[in-house]
Amino acid sequence: MQQLRRLLARRSARVEESAFVVEGAVLIGEAVRGGWDVLAQFVSGDAAPIAGCDAPVFTLGEGVLDRVASTDSPQPNLAVVSRRTASLARLEMTVAGSAPWVMFLDAVSDPGNLGTILRSAEAMGAAGVVLGSGTVDPFNPKVVRASAGALFHVPVVEGASLAEVKALGYRVLATSSHEQVGSRRLAEADLDGAVCVVLGSEAHGVSPELTASVDGWIRIDHAGRAESLNVAMAATIVSYELARARG
Repeated sequence: MQQLRRLLARRSARVEESAFVVEGAVLIGEAVRGGWDVLAQFVSGDAAPIAGCDAPVFTLGEGVLDRVASTDSPQPNLAVVSRRTASLARLEMTVAGSAPWVMFLDAVSDPGNLGTILRSAEAMGAAGVVLGSGTVDPFNPKVVRASAGALFHVPVVEGASLAEVKALGYRVLATSSHEQVGSRRLAEADLDGAVCVVLGSEAHGVSPELTASVDGWIRIDHAGRAESLNVAMAATIVSYELARARG
């Protein structure tokens, strides 16, 4: 049980042990369907383990689940899954495809936002999501839940720079809630071809040090009083437009 607590609580443990925890039968099933390596399953009460993998199954004693799970109303299925991310080479292979697009996230620190972005990106056909400096761990339990299984089906790249993504042949478009030199409304922007869209944190936007790799700016105009949209909402709108531009 100590391993479950460590993996749920600490990013360093997830990195060092190259594993993370998936909570709930539905999400464990998505991990299995996505071809992820399930190392162990834990069940509580009368719950049955998820079929489709040969990982050992352990039964949790009464009250144990409440002590280790990361939610107030824990589900009776937990699994330890091998941690993995995609490489830049995975994105390079897709550039030759039909107008691929990726997202680059700059210091997106909220787990719920990252999970929602992964969900939108996967639903709209992204070739991948690249996590820049300062972005939350994609295997944080809140991210895993908020992604609703998308984490297991969309390539996620860590540790790559925006310049490296651009060097693969992607045209880089950065988002901003404010007017930038040469910025275009999202509805009028050229989204064709291999495109990488950069989204920054709500507090600071895209980091100034990334602007050297930016080929153009896009903005989502809005009529309300808010200065900017939630980053996950903005990512969802942009993802839809990128998919729509590809028919």
